[in-house]
Amino acid sequence: MTTKPKLLIVDGMALLFRSFFASAAMGHYIRLADGTPTNGAQGFVRHVLTAQSIMKPTHLAVCWDMGSHTFRNELFDGYKANRPAPPEEMLPQFDMAKNLSQQIGWQNFGVKGMEADDLIGSMITKFQDEADITVISGDKDLLQLLRPSTEIAFTKKGYTEYDVYTHTRFNDEYGIEPIQFAQVKAFMGDSSDGYPGVKGIGPKQALTLIQTYGSIENVLKSIDELKPGQRTKIKENLDMLKLSHELATIQTNVPIEAELASLVLPNYEPQTFKEIEERGYTLIAKQVRSLYSLI
Repeated sequence: MTTKPKLLIVDGMALLFRSFFASAAMGHYIRLADGTPTNGAQGFVRHVLTAQSIMKPTHLAVCWDMGSHTFRNELFDGYKANRPAPPEEMLPQFDMAKNLSQQIGWQNFGVKGMEADDLIGSMITKFQDEADITVISGDKDLLQLLRPSTEIAFTKKGYTEYDVYTHTRFNDEYGIEPIQFAQVKAFMGDSSDGYPGVKGIGPKQALTLIQTYGSIENVLKSIDELKPGQRTKIKENLDMLKLSHELATIQTNVPIEAELASLVLPNYEPQTFKEIEERGYTLIAKQVRSLYSLI
C-alpha cells in the first residue's frame, strides 16, 4: 500500500506575529549586531522546525499576507481597520522571516491583494486528493477549510502544543459542515476583523440558524418562521449580512503556481545553518542542534 504524502501548510503571518508578541511582551527582541530585532523571525523558524520534528511531514509550504490591503478592503472600508499598525521593531522582520524560510529550503507563497488564508484554502483545494494535509495557524476562520483529508492544528502553548480539529471533530461540535462556517460568521460578525454581521445576533443564535436552515438563503426564505426580534434584526442588516458573508468566506481558487513535488522538504545541510548562525540567528542554530544534531 502506498502511503500518501503529508503536506504541512504553515500560516507564516500567524506564527510570526505570535512569536513576536510572545517575546516582545518581556522586552526580548534578540537583536543582530547592527541592532535589527529578530525575535519574531527566529521564533517563526523555530516553531516550524519543531512542528516538522513532531508532525513528520514529507512536504511543506509557508503562506504569507502580501501587505495589509486586500480585496476585502475594497469590499468594506472597515475590514481590519481597528487593528493597530505593527510595532516598529516588527517591520524589518516580515522580509527577514521570508528570507530565512527560503534559505532553509521552504517554499513561500503569497499573492498581492489576497490573504494568507486564501492561499491556504486554495492550496488545500489543489492538493486535497494528493496528500494528507495539516495546517498550522491560530486563526479559527480556517475551520471552514476542513476536509476529510485536512486537519487544522491551532497553536496553544509554546512550539509543541496544538488544538487539532478534524472534519469529524468539527461535525460533532458544531453540527454543521465546515463549509457552512462562513455563513455562521456572516450572522455573528467578527470584531477582530472589523465586520459586524447582524447586530444583536451572537455566536449561539448564528450557529442555531445555520443548523436549523442550512444556509443564509434558506434563513431568508423562512424569515417569517423566526421570532419577531430576529426578523427585525436580519431585515435591518440584510446588506451587511451579505457583505459579511463575502468577507468571511476564504477564497479557494487562487492560482497556486506549484505542484506537490516542488514542496518536498529538503535534506537540511549543516552549512546552511552555520551560515544562518554566523549572521547572528543563534536561537535558530540552537534549535537545529537540539532537534536534528546538524551543527
